[in-house]
This record gives sequence, C-alpha cells and structure tokens, in this order.
Amino acid sequence: MTKSTLRRLDVLVRRRETLGTVMQTLAGIHGGRRLVEEADGGLRITYLQACKRVNRWAGGIQQHTDLGDRVVVATPNGYEQFLLCLAAARAGCIPVPVNPEMRHDEIVHVTRDSGASLVLHGPAQVDGADPLSEAEPAAQGDIAALFYTSGTTGVPKGAELTHRALVGQMAAGAAWYAGLRRDEAVVSLPVAHIMGFAVLMGFAWAGIPAYVIPHFRPDTVLDAIERRRASIFIGVPAMYRLMDEAGAQGRDLTCVRVWGSGADVMPEDLALEFKKRGATATLPLIGPVGEALFVEGYGMVELGGGAAAKLSPPGLRLGLGESVGVSLPGYHLKVVDDDGREVGAGEVGELWIRGPGVIKGYWNAPDATAATITEDGWLRSGDLARRGPFGSVLFVGRAKDVIKHGGYSVYALEVQEALERHPAVLEAAVLGLPDERVGEVPVAAVRLAEGASLDELRLEEWAAEHLADYKVPKRVVAVDELPRTGTRKVQKRQLLALF
Repeated sequence: MTKSTLRRLDVLVRRRETLGTVMQTLAGIHGGRRLVEEADGGLRITYLQACKRVNRWAGGIQQHTDLGDRVVVATPNGYEQFLLCLAAARAGCIPVPVNPEMRHDEIVHVTRDSGASLVLHGPAQVDGADPLSEAEPAAQGDIAALFYTSGTTGVPKGAELTHRALVGQMAAGAAWYAGLRRDEAVVSLPVAHIMGFAVLMGFAWAGIPAYVIPHFRPDTVLDAIERRRASIFIGVPAMYRLMDEAGAQGRDLTCVRVWGSGADVMPEDLALEFKKRGATATLPLIGPVGEALFVEGYGMVELGGGAAAKLSPPGLRLGLGESVGVSLPGYHLKVVDDDGREVGAGEVGELWIRGPGVIKGYWNAPDATAATITEDGWLRSGDLARRGPFGSVLFVGRAKDVIKHGGYSVYALEVQEALERHPAVLEAAVLGLPDERVGEVPVAAVRLAEGASLDELRLEEWAAEHLADYKVPKRVVAVDELPRTGTRKVQKRQLLALF
C-alpha cells in the first residue's frame, strides 16, 4: 500500500482537517500533480508548490496579526484569493474573503464590521517571510472564516462558517482516485462566494485539476472547454443562459461528462440541452456516446455550500425541475408552517435545514442569528418548499419573492418560468409593486431576443394563456441587461425604479 493511499485512508478515518491544515494534507496525498491553471497565463502550480506558498504567506500574515484576528482578503478574483484564505487560517486568523464585485462602501462595511486587523490586496504584502511549518491548532467546530452575504436584501452580514462546514464535508473527496482517468474542471466562479470556494475545495480534495477563468465570459469558457477537452463544468444558471446565447449548440462539447449548477434554480429545458451537448464517454474508433450527467446543488452561504443535490443521469429526464433533491449525508430537511410545525404532503411552507454546515451565527448580529437559527440548530432557509412524495422536497421560491395579491400568493419563480417559455424571452425577473386595492401586483422586466419588441410580443396575453389571472404581470418592461450581484443573481430591488 502506497504512502499516498495510507494518507487518504487516514484522512477518511480521522476527518479532523481544518482550513489551516488542508493544503499540507493534500500535498501529502497528491504531491506533484497539477492543482490549478489560470487562464491568460496566470497561476499554474502543483499541490506541493501551493503548500509552500500557503506556508510562506502564513508566516507573513502571522507577523502582522494576533491569534483570532480577522483578515480581509480583498484581492482580485482568482486562485490566489483561495490560497490566501488558507494561509490566514494557518496563521491562526479568520479569513474574510471579499468579492471584488462588491461596492466600495460594502467593502468598507465588511472591514469595519469584522474588526479586521489586516486587509490583504495581494500576496506581495505577506510574501518573503519564513514559512510557517505548523498550523495554529483549531477544532472542527471553531469559526474558520466569515463569508459576507451579497447584500441583495440589506446590509451584508458575516456568516460564521466552521472548519467542519468548509473542510470536513469535503474530506470524503480524498477517496476519489483521480489517476484512474483524465479529468479537468473549468471553473469561472467568484472565490469569495461560498459556491466558488466550496467547488475549488472539492476539486482540490478529489485531485481534479481546475482550469480557472477569473472573469466569466461565455465565449472564453466555451473556448476553454472545447480546446482543453475539459470533462467538467460548474456554473450558475445565468452562465448557462449566456453560453447558450453565445452559440454553445455549435461547439464540440462532447468532452464534458458532468455539468454542474447551483446558487439559483436551473431551468429544466436548458439543463436538458446541455446534457445532450456532452457525452457519457468517448470510445476509440466510435467517438462520443450517450449524454452527460447533470448535477444541481441546493445550498447557501449559511450552509457552508450545499445541503442537497439532485442528479439527472444520461438519457433520462429525471432529477431536474423544481425538486430540491436528496439531502446530503448528515443533513435533514423539513417543511414547516408559521408556527414551526411540519406541513402535510402537497402543502407549502418554509424549508428548514439541520446539518454539519449550518453557521454558528452572524458576526456581531445576535438578533439576526436568533431569527435564522432555532434553539435546536435548525436553519430557517427563507425558501418556500412543498413536501412531495417519498420524502422529497419541491422548491417553490424565496419567501421574499412571494407577491401577496388580493389574498392570493403569487410565486415570482412560477411567473418568471411562464414568461421564459416564450421563444423571444431570454430571461425574466418578476417582482411585486405596492397597490392600494389588492396589496401588491406582479410586474416583470425581461431580456428579449435580438430584433424582438414588446409591442408585437404582447407578453401579457401570453402570460394570461399560461397563468391564472391574478398571476399575470400588470406591467412588462424590456431591458438590455438585468442588474446582478457578483454571483449573477438578479438584484430585484434595483428594478423598482423602472416602474
């Protein structure tokens, strides 16, 4: 039995890795294998090289901080931001990664709210010090990092994520023997968002090299997949839309065996199209056969990543649509009413989640913590769900996306999907406007296909054919682009000015 295999088994048995020890352990498992390569001639390093950088940067960070200090990592998006977070943890600090898409006032708020003693704008600030050979001791339940929410519904709050949430759940990836076949994943996600951080952590454990594109552009991603014959792509639904609009159907994407999505609801038809564009395998003398697998995760920053997932196997129209999916190991899901009682089959309620990734709380925000985490450890997700057959959970929408219209509940997601079924509507965002007579009325902003106009489309009539009368948008406006967060979620508050 090789030393690498013994290290894998030791990791799987102990499960006590922390953010500060993870790269040292991974270097022992994967050694000189390639860890990452960035687009446009950026970083290209092995596990051993990454480990040396983390140790060196940790030494530099320790010179400027005390144990437990917060360190804001305000670097451009890329793999160095990920490694700097590991270095801060190795030095005994709590990293606070900042999305460069944040506004300046948001970054100032994060720095002040976290009480950070050090703000890193790049590795040069802490390079050149003596390497830190041993990580500062930490327990799995200690706070490992603060991830600030995107602020789409208010002032960003710091989610206190533990080492168990960020590292412990990923350690099972060590069982993946990456050397058995050639894999490479194309990733173009923000590292400071929990999805991007968790995806990079997962691939690092599994020994799957990542090709990182720091700034998403659909043509660039399609070029990379096609040219490098990448086998995996992970992105958010908006990225799939943009790649589809950029001509994905004309590209050779049969190298992709796994498509992955998260952070928002993936349209079923779009997922099916990309499944067809990939392949199950490429056989000598025969070529590509079958379809790709599509994996969709459900999670949020308060869960340290994903809590549930669904798989759509090649050739089957399963595991798509409104289902939240199957809970991941250690997680439990339930749908409750306003009093916290579980609802019956077919009834709508709020989805509550309990598991190893649930945050300890929000930094310096006890009231927000009490409103989100129950005394017995359940996370109030803020998502509306319906209990389906065989213990399944069906996603309905965000609680804040429920429009109260004359006593009826209008779910914005349902209206958006109806509008997007129109062949000329590329994307729709539905929100509620105050109305003295009925409380709220639904309105919509839409992106249209080139050459299409609202006057000729008559989208209100289209919606009336597919929705109940009270769900039909009372006004529809066309926009060139929808305002988004750094993770490509639509910022509906900014759309209010259009109406």
